[in-house]
Amino acid sequence: MPASFSRLLFVAAVVPLFLAGCGTKSAKKGGGLTVQQRLEKAEKESTPDKQAAGYLRAARAQLASGDTTGARDSARTAFDRLKGEGDASAYAPRLIDAAAFLAEIGDKKAAKDAILLAVERSASLADVVRRTKILADAGAIAGEKLKGIGDAVLARELLTQASAMADTAEERFRAEALAAVALGCTRAGQAETAAALVDKLEESAKALEEPRAKAEALAAAANVRSETGKKEEAKALLAEAAAAAKSIDRAEGRAYALLAVANASAACGDKKQALSLLQEADKAANKVSDPSQQKMTMDKVRTAIAEIEK
Repeated sequence: MPASFSRLLFVAAVVPLFLAGCGTKSAKKGGGLTVQQRLEKAEKESTPDKQAAGYLRAARAQLASGDTTGARDSARTAFDRLKGEGDASAYAPRLIDAAAFLAEIGDKKAAKDAILLAVERSASLADVVRRTKILADAGAIAGEKLKGIGDAVLARELLTQASAMADTAEERFRAEALAAVALGCTRAGQAETAAALVDKLEESAKALEEPRAKAEALAAAANVRSETGKKEEAKALLAEAAAAAKSIDRAEGRAYALLAVANASAACGDKKQALSLLQEADKAANKVSDPSQQKMTMDKVRTAIAEIEK
């Protein structure tokens, strides 16, 4: 067989394999799932709240690729899956996630509906802190002007309820609840209300022994201090918060605490420190043993990294 003909056979065999490889990479950027695969996986999940989480992951991927229509449709599907009866402790936080995404893409009516349903569902929660967080997050989304609904009246109503709920928490959990309210007020643009809470929050935060709760509470206090122009006080609080976060042994708790401190650092204008903390958070998230929790934690950390690196 002539050498030239052998070379042609070799090329004919290799090129289709090369093209197939290229196709796989374009469909699965970074080795992850395609949007269609994400949607199919979401539909196969065992419960509506897990289906909703899957559809929201697909929506984020669609938005990142520039498919805003697809992202909106997937987010609305996620919301639809959460309209039936279910465990409030699982459904309410998912409704908040759906509301936040819908508000971010400009679907304010659906976002408001999701917020109100989350608040309604949270009324059955026995855990005061979890209920406070739902109310505070709902208030934040309602009040945020850029990535929220921009409804100051609804935000004030929800954050007032959250503050009243936080005051009923046991002393050892009160700082965590107050942190959620203070951060919600800050996000909603209600700096004066947040400032009124921050002294109480700092006192409670510094008394905490559990490091994740302490880190998150101090980070929230720092964020509020920064929003009210007290930069040096914010910087000192962030240093304490970072030290508390880094002392956590459990991977998931460490990741979330570092994420909270990083977000507060970014909000205070220190993006370099925020990225450094997020890199540590990403390493911690990668060590989470439960696959679904690992995925969720890593998604949140990497979303925060992408936001800062824009």
